[in-house]
Amino acid sequence: MNIKIGRCKLNNILKEHGLLVKKKRKSVITTNSRHRFKKYPNLIKEIEISQTEQVWVADITYIKTDDGFNYLHLIIDAYSKQIVGFELSDNMKAESTTKALKTALKQSKHPERKLTHHSDRGFQYCSNEYIQTLIENQVAISMTENPDPYENAIAEQVNGVLKQEFSIGDGFKNHLVALFEIKKSIFIYNHKRPHRSCKMLTPIDALLN
Repeated sequence: MNIKIGRCKLNNILKEHGLLVKKKRKSVITTNSRHRFKKYPNLIKEIEISQTEQVWVADITYIKTDDGFNYLHLIIDAYSKQIVGFELSDNMKAESTTKALKTALKQSKHPERKLTHHSDRGFQYCSNEYIQTLIENQVAISMTENPDPYENAIAEQVNGVLKQEFSIGDGFKNHLVALFEIKKSIFIYNHKRPHRSCKMLTPIDALLN
């Protein structure tokens, strides 16, 4: 019918007519902030994020498989929205979360820039291993101060894109299938999906600026 329409406009039309698929409620809690480790203040709530590798945000989301839940540990560049590090594991241990962080640090394109790492107050991010890795790499530490998803909105947004647009929340047969599909989805997301917040560049193009 030769109709041209943007994603947001289409979403609004579908919403007005009750045609959107209702989101399923999460059934897995991935944040446990009741622990003995030190918690840090929110350093990014009043700053303007204007370039890449200024702020990284981190989060963990669950992935369903026929063999049980897996957990996707993500490190995301707040400006470009690029997923700069990730680890898919069958656990929520600090060791798995730290692997994602170390992957991101190895792939840093601007190590000379002052970087802040922002996360929730989950025990993984407060663990000795994780904090030590940040300190050794001279990364400032920022955390949410309340159990409010808006304090880590960028990570929540990217999680939503992966689950809704790339369907990684629908479930997989096993860990190997999940890993293969998630790697493919993250590659496409990083290289093909533009973001209005960084002048409609794809994450990979924005990160190189």
